Amino acid sequence: MGTLTLLLGGARSGKSTWAQRTAQVEGGDHVLFVATAQALDDEMAERIARHRAARPASWRTLEAPRHVGEAIQRVYRGEAVVVVDCLTLLVGNVLLSFPDAEVDRARRAALAEAEALVAFARSAPAHTIVVSNEVGMGIVPTTRLGRVYRDLLGEVNQRLAAAANNVYLLVAGIPLVVKGDSPGTQ
Repeated sequence: MGTLTLLLGGARSGKSTWAQRTAQVEGGDHVLFVATAQALDDEMAERIARHRAARPASWRTLEAPRHVGEAIQRVYRGEAVVVVDCLTLLVGNVLLSFPDAEVDRARRAALAEAEALVAFARSAPAHTIVVSNEVGMGIVPTTRLGRVYRDLLGEVNQRLAAAANNVYLLVAGIPLVVKGDSPGTQ
């Protein structure tokens, strides 16, 4: 059985950096990096390019904006560490793939994404690290879609946290233990 770690935090809190350092220490060259971002504009394309350049060339990368758990199951080759970066964008991708009025269908699809990730993490002999934003600590969004997104990501984060062996809240690059073992010094 594998280990599931959930990294939560705000934007620019150090989640991705911590996940990559941990993956490098634990997995070396045997890492599968799962990217959920989509280059829908020039700024995001540049951001994705910077993230790619920051990862070791020896890592395999899977780009999966949806159906992440199933995609990992298809391509997994026994890597020691699997990094999913990030759940925040995955939930947004799911939500935006449904018409505005189909919130219940989007919710079911997003929760199915969470369950598929948990199923993979439980079945594979790997350390699965999932990165997600904690968006519920800020202001209440002024739009319906913003509130639906905030609530849905919060629910998905809760599902992953309940199943995770370890949950850390990253603040200014420092992991605070929410659940599980104290992190190593990455």
